[in-house]
Amino acid sequence: MNKEICEVECINEKAVREVKSKMPDNKLLLKMADKFKILSDLTRIKILYALSVRELCVCDMASLLNMTQSAISHQLRILRSAGVVNFRKEGKIVYYFISDNRIIKLIKIKE
Repeated sequence: MNKEICEVECINEKAVREVKSKMPDNKLLLKMADKFKILSDLTRIKILYALSVRELCVCDMASLLNMTQSAISHQLRILRSAGVVNFRKEGKIVYYFISDNRIIKLIKIKE
C-alpha cells in the first residue's frame, strides 16, 4: 500500500475551487517554466549570482569564473534573450546587469 496517496476517493470541492480560482493561465505558467529552465545551468547561475552583486563586463566574468569570453558571451546571449539580463555600453566596454529583479530574489536563496 502506498502511503503517499489518499486511501479514499473523496474530493474536497471547496479546496479545488479555491486553488483553481488562483491558478494562473497556462501561458503565464509556461513563461515561469521557461525562466526556471534558464536557471537550471550551473554557469548561468554563477553568472547571475555575480551580477546580483554588481554589473560586470564579459572579460571580468570570464576571469571570475575561469572561462573563456566566448563561453561567457554564449551564456549571456541565452540570458539576454530570456529577458533576464541586459547591458549598457560605456565607451568600448559592455557592462551586463540583471534586468529582472525577481531573479535576484531567487539567486539569493541559499537553501
